[in-house]
Amino acid sequence: MNTRHMIFALIATSLAAATGPALAQTEQETPPRLTWSFHGPFGKYDEAQLQRGFKIYREVCSSCHSMNLLSIGSLADPGGPGFTEAQAAQIASEYKISDLDDKGQPTERAGRPADHFPAPFPNALAAAAANGVAPPDMSTLAKARGYTRGFPLFLFDVVTQYQEQGPDYIAALLKGYEDPPKGFTLPQGGHYNKYFPGHNIAMPPPLQAGQVKYDDGSPETMDQYTKDVAAFLMWAAEPHLVQRKRIGFQVIIFLIVLSGLLYFTKKKVWADAH
Repeated sequence: MNTRHMIFALIATSLAAATGPALAQTEQETPPRLTWSFHGPFGKYDEAQLQRGFKIYREVCSSCHSMNLLSIGSLADPGGPGFTEAQAAQIASEYKISDLDDKGQPTERAGRPADHFPAPFPNALAAAAANGVAPPDMSTLAKARGYTRGFPLFLFDVVTQYQEQGPDYIAALLKGYEDPPKGFTLPQGGHYNKYFPGHNIAMPPPLQAGQVKYDDGSPETMDQYTKDVAAFLMWAAEPHLVQRKRIGFQVIIFLIVLSGLLYFTKKKVWADAH
C-alpha cells in the first residue's frame, strides 16, 4: 500500500469512528407487528377494546393531546365504540365548551354530541409553553405516524392489506421508554425511546401498569393499555373503516358479476360471426 492509499484509509477510519456512534444513536428499532381485530378485508373494530381505549384517552392522553377533528357524538356511530346515543350525550355533557352567548360574549356551556372534543390548551403556543413542545393532535395520529417496512415486505403488505403500521408504532412507542445507552447524549427534558426517530422524545412515559381501572375485568397491564389506546386512535383516524371495507367488498362482487355478464354477452353477440 502506497502513502496515498494509507492516508485515504486513515481518513476513512477516522470518519467511521466519528460517525459510527451518531449513526447508532439515530437507528430506530422496528415496532413488532401485532394482531388487530380490524386487520384484513373483513376485519372490524372490537367495541370493548375501543371503549377501554377511550377511557385511557380521556383519563390520561386528553390532559395534553387534543382530538379536534372528532365529534363526541361519533362515539355512538355504527362500527365504533358501541356507545348509545344517550351515553354519548352524557359523555358530551361532562365537557365544558367555550362558546358565545346571545350577546356575543364568551361563555362556557355543557357539551353536546355535535361538539368536537375540546382541546386542553387554548392554542399551540400555550401547549408548547406548558410542555416544551406542542403535543400533536390525536385525531389522525394513527394514520400520520408509522414506519417504513422496506422491500420486499411492502409487496406482501399489498396482498395481505396490512395497514396497521400506525397502531403498531403507537403501541410500541408507549412501551419503548428505556435508559439511554452508554454514549448517548440526551438533551435536558428529553426521554429516551427506542422506537422514536432520534430516540429523544419530549413526552415522559404516560402510562404504567395499574394506572387506569377497567370495568370489564380486562388486565390492567402495559400490553393491554397500549393496544387498547392504539386501537382507539386507529378508530379516531378512520371511524368509517368497517363501512369502507363493506362497500369495497360489494364493489368487487359487482365487478366480478359484471365481468361474467360481459363475457357471455360477447360470446352470444359474436357466435355467428365466423
